[in-house]
Amino acid sequence: MTFVQVGRGATLPAALAVVLCAGCEPGPADLVLRHGKVVTVDSTNPVAEAVAVTQDRIVAVGSDEEIAGYIDSNTEVIDLGGKLAIPGFIEGHGHYMSLGRAQMELDLTAASSWDEIVTMVARAAAASAPGEWILGRGWHQEKWDTTLHPSVEGLPLHDELSRVSPDNPVYLTHASGHASFANAKAMELAGIAAHTPNPPGGQIVHDEQGNPTGALRERAQDLVSGLIAEADASRTPEERERYNQEVVRLAGLEALSNGVTSFHDAGASFETIEMFRQLADEGSLPVRLYVMVRYQTNEELEERLPDYRMVNYGNGFLTVRSIKRQIDGALGAHGAWLLEPYEDLPSSYGLVLEPVEDIARTAEIAIEHGFQLDTHAIGDRANREVLDLYKAIFEANPDKTDLRWRIEHAQHLHPKDVSRFAELQIVAAMQGVHCTSDAPWVFKRLGAQRAAEGAYVWQDLIRSGAVITNGTDTPVEDIDPVAGFYASVSRRMSDGEVFFPDQRMSRQEALESYTINNAYAAFEEDIKGSLTPGKLADIVVLSHDIMTMPEDEISRTTVVYTIVGGRVAYSSPPAGN
Repeated sequence: MTFVQVGRGATLPAALAVVLCAGCEPGPADLVLRHGKVVTVDSTNPVAEAVAVTQDRIVAVGSDEEIAGYIDSNTEVIDLGGKLAIPGFIEGHGHYMSLGRAQMELDLTAASSWDEIVTMVARAAAASAPGEWILGRGWHQEKWDTTLHPSVEGLPLHDELSRVSPDNPVYLTHASGHASFANAKAMELAGIAAHTPNPPGGQIVHDEQGNPTGALRERAQDLVSGLIAEADASRTPEERERYNQEVVRLAGLEALSNGVTSFHDAGASFETIEMFRQLADEGSLPVRLYVMVRYQTNEELEERLPDYRMVNYGNGFLTVRSIKRQIDGALGAHGAWLLEPYEDLPSSYGLVLEPVEDIARTAEIAIEHGFQLDTHAIGDRANREVLDLYKAIFEANPDKTDLRWRIEHAQHLHPKDVSRFAELQIVAAMQGVHCTSDAPWVFKRLGAQRAAEGAYVWQDLIRSGAVITNGTDTPVEDIDPVAGFYASVSRRMSDGEVFFPDQRMSRQEALESYTINNAYAAFEEDIKGSLTPGKLADIVVLSHDIMTMPEDEISRTTVVYTIVGGRVAYSSPPAGN
């Protein structure tokens, strides 16, 4: 079942299109794309050859002949040469500032062993002043090709890391973001020792002698990350401004080069939102942001939310109308909250990161102020708790409608809870690439039956009438939407095996999950998500036709142009460069 089939309205009535395109006078366009294949995600005009744009809006979509009348000597014309043009990809769940910061840290995503990571840290330590933090992100023990000896719960010990960097604190974040690894210097600064208690919602991993190994799960990471935040706060205002602007720029480059024109930022503080507002005022945001408020207490939310509500602010580049909470952790780090114990760690049901009662209060504040609530839930127990909580809030406020509250990730569901998403009109904000990335260890964590019944059950959700969105959780995964599209339609793991093929999306469903469904999940389906006259001219041109090319070749597709508001914001380098 596609977005259109669940009755969300993927197209605009002609009268509304005229209103949306006020100021776009008939006549020559500013930009025309022609001689291509245009897949519009608009059921009234599914495929075309050309698009005309005036100012930041689409004014016409049709055949080359029909669009020829929009061209004069002042029109910028891009000959697509038969290439595919689609609506701009919308990243449905990512971490914008973390994406930018990740470009400044050690990239551990391709490391095939712990020894390789230790070598990378050794090089960084040799090039750093004593006391300078060494940061990295992207390691995952399940992706290493060697078995660790010694290890605790499948994780390394800090000894080698501490040996190569005795004078520099080291903090390496797991690919999921739900665990980290610290060396002896970092633990010393954080006061982590044998008798340090686990913080609520977190775990300090210890060896048989009771000594900390360096591995920190979930909220235990705050013991070290708080020190890094303090170091950042010690910068002068000018230094912080330059640093944040560079983070925003680097994140924007990553997004645009991958065809992402809008980005659902899954968690920003009021302080970060203030910075986004200033950049929007200056016209300096590289992509359109849909921001979820996070890191504030309920008291702060209640007092300050009205001051931060923005819809299509800064010429459509900034919207703030949702709140993000997080009930559990990630499956890979044994942090997802399960109904039954982990298959490979029977002593654990996972971790509760934020109390249900606290999230319930946030839900009351959200509905009172007209904000959407988006709650991270990965395990089946976590998803059930959030569904129950949402249902109670909706029943207590029957006058509030079209809320579009979301569950972020919704990765592992009990079969009895699948139909509840559609019944409660809850958006399942999922990430296709998480499925193929996590699949190799899903059986280890859940066992065969739970994996088969509830792991990434996209088609079960779609057939029930739920709206599924797509994204990458970047920088947890690479932001590349083509990789997410491929994962969604193939569910093929790195070893070539397909993870429960009956749950694969069709190519149309996958495209809609990355465009019109994400627009719907942000209350923006009237201005983006399809190439429809009157909507924003956010367009991506791809090197190959992902809708028809052989499935095993999809991944070689690259972005040729990314167009935001009728402006070419990215173009691929010429061949040979």
